[in-house]
Amino acid sequence: MYIISLSVSIILTAIVGIVAGCFIQNRVTAKRLGDAKDLATRIINEARKEASAQKKELLVQCQDEILQQKKAMEIEYREQEREIKNRERKVQDLTERLDEKIERVTKKEDEIIAFEKEQAAKERQLAEKEAELQNLMDEQERKLQEVCGLTVEEAKARLFQEIEARTRHEAAHIVRVIETEAKENADRKAKEIIAGAIQRYAGDYVGEQTVTAVPLPSEDMKGRIIGREGRNIRAIEAATGVDLIIDDTPETVILSAYSPMRRQVARMALERLIQDGRIHPARIEDIVLKCEEELDIQVREVGEQATFDAGVHGIHAEIVRLLGQLKYRTSFTQNVLQHSLEVSALCGMMAAELGMDVKKAKRAGLLHDIGKAVDHEVEGSHALIGADIAKKYGESKEIIHAIAAHHEDQHPETALAVLVQAADSLSAARPGARKELMESYVKRLEELEGIATGFDGVSKAYAIQAGRELRVMVNSDNIDDDRAYLLCKDIVAKIEETLTYPGQIRVTVIRERRAVSFAR
Repeated sequence: MYIISLSVSIILTAIVGIVAGCFIQNRVTAKRLGDAKDLATRIINEARKEASAQKKELLVQCQDEILQQKKAMEIEYREQEREIKNRERKVQDLTERLDEKIERVTKKEDEIIAFEKEQAAKERQLAEKEAELQNLMDEQERKLQEVCGLTVEEAKARLFQEIEARTRHEAAHIVRVIETEAKENADRKAKEIIAGAIQRYAGDYVGEQTVTAVPLPSEDMKGRIIGREGRNIRAIEAATGVDLIIDDTPETVILSAYSPMRRQVARMALERLIQDGRIHPARIEDIVLKCEEELDIQVREVGEQATFDAGVHGIHAEIVRLLGQLKYRTSFTQNVLQHSLEVSALCGMMAAELGMDVKKAKRAGLLHDIGKAVDHEVEGSHALIGADIAKKYGESKEIIHAIAAHHEDQHPETALAVLVQAADSLSAARPGARKELMESYVKRLEELEGIATGFDGVSKAYAIQAGRELRVMVNSDNIDDDRAYLLCKDIVAKIEETLTYPGQIRVTVIRERRAVSFAR
């Protein structure tokens, strides 16, 4: 029984514990649910407050933007209104000026009409006087015919015949004397002037080359210039248009190109790359662009210095730039800018001797080869190209004609054009002024001798004096003295027609007849 009662009490205790546990669990669950509801309510309230604040902030921003747009619209409206008023004022001014012009034109028309009426009246009076004068002349002619028994035409013819016969002989004598004296004096004076100009001007000569040597700080720099798989050297050649020659020459790189301007850009770029030390394709392109810009500035400075040295002012800025480019142009290795300065100086000296305008002569001499700055870009003779450039930039007609005629592209019609021709020939033909490559030099001599030997009766021909003189030996049995003179003229014409050469070529035809005998 005790065990049974103990078991019952344990069971009751367990039931009570279970009931109490359930009650406690329900209380805890109810409390958690209440806390969760309070938390949710708080979160919702905070979210509503934050949404309300954002809504107010957005409304404020929208109002600000609307105000700014309104202000901008008002400013734009005021500007448009101001512009419309300005245009209305301009239109009103134009209308007033137009009215004034119409009024002036009307007055001019009235004055012209009055002047025409006055002229018509004067013309009528003049016609009446001419009729009266003609009547008087007819009366006088009739009286003269009655006195001398000759008509007017017969008297005129006889008088003209006597005057012509008397003056023809005198004129022929005077012309012959004048021509003889003029030839003697002109030849002597021309030689004096040319000799004096050459003696007074003695410029240095610098033979222009087609290669430029750039020194390197060390042999290792050659490898950096070449770059990995040759990318640096290819980038330099592509950017500058210049061939880089890297050979066994110690600490030296050779730049080869026919264009001196390209060689100059390449030299400047390579020196800067060597000094900077950063050599790669992107850096090479940047340096080349900067060097091209600097060279353009230098070209303008060179042109300005050339005009200052020649004493020529008031030249258009574009022509000054083209003059600077001539420093980087050569003709038979003669620097074209130096040649132009020489021609300017020679023109000025000879113009002073002849009593001509020295400044105009110097200007024509300085600009005579300006076409060579662009003749590689424009088709045609550099003389005609230069004349077009001078005309475009406002040079006078005399200067334009002198430029166009200095190589006989136009016939020289002024003394200034002939002066520029002479000075150009002097500067180009002086010994040492120009050089040629050996191949072209030998080829020119062979062509010169070939032209002479191509004529009938020529036995031998020799080009001497570096191609400036051609001596032709003819067969005396086939060619007489008169034909030798004509042959010389024909050879000169053929040379002028087929060859290109600096200066002039003297042709001497020699006809020799020898009589040989022996005394025994």
